[in-house]
Amino acid sequence: MDLQLKGLHVLVTGGSRGIGLACAELFLQEGARVSLVGRSQANLDKARAALEANAPGRVACFAADLQNAQSAREAVDAAEAQVGPVDVLVNSAGAARRTPFNELTPEAWHGAMDAKFFSYIHVIDPLVKRMGERGKGVIVNVIGMGGKVATPTHLAGGAANAALMLATAGLAAAWGPNGVRVNAVNPALTLTERMAEGIAADARLRGMTPEEVLKQATARAPLGRLATPQDIANMVVFLASPKSGYVSGAIVSMDGAATPLVV
Repeated sequence: MDLQLKGLHVLVTGGSRGIGLACAELFLQEGARVSLVGRSQANLDKARAALEANAPGRVACFAADLQNAQSAREAVDAAEAQVGPVDVLVNSAGAARRTPFNELTPEAWHGAMDAKFFSYIHVIDPLVKRMGERGKGVIVNVIGMGGKVATPTHLAGGAANAALMLATAGLAAAWGPNGVRVNAVNPALTLTERMAEGIAADARLRGMTPEEVLKQATARAPLGRLATPQDIANMVVFLASPKSGYVSGAIVSMDGAATPLVV
């Protein structure tokens, strides 16, 4: 299926690893031009080298601390100056540290909001306004099931996720008349480097080994496996495409039916 993304400029935050990298790879396969934004220049360079093997000249990289509003805006400005107006924004950067509830402090709650909520908002804010002025644009936020289902090791991060879900729905309604669509996907446990941190926190709380926790999580999965970054990327790229042109304000749960929910 041609998703009609050829030639579009897609900016992916957190694009050097995990779900963000999988999204970048799939957008490139669809013929898009991709700008990666991340904190580590070394990781960005490594990702660009891998991606450009099959998409020469269509990958740009911009290092930025997205928890800082000015740094985020400068990255957006640099990407648009070098590659052109951003047609699609995929937010996949930032992950709140998973912390057992009895280890939480006010600083941990603030840190979760900075790491997840504000790292997204700092990129969304300038781009949604520019997209609105241009009369077109798409934003897809990779958030997480922790914002829908509270867990004792992810309360601070889950609160940040819940705030992002509300922002997603609200921005979709506010900017829809200006031609901007905003959607989100909520992955559950996904086989990325970040998953190990969550498994370790859960293991501490339950007095188990990380291997035991991972084995139990896999056994509970109705589909018999945990999600891969490519699973999540497939949904992100579809939501970004004109094929989903009447989908906006949607929050797509991607936990393989582990938590049966009506909404």
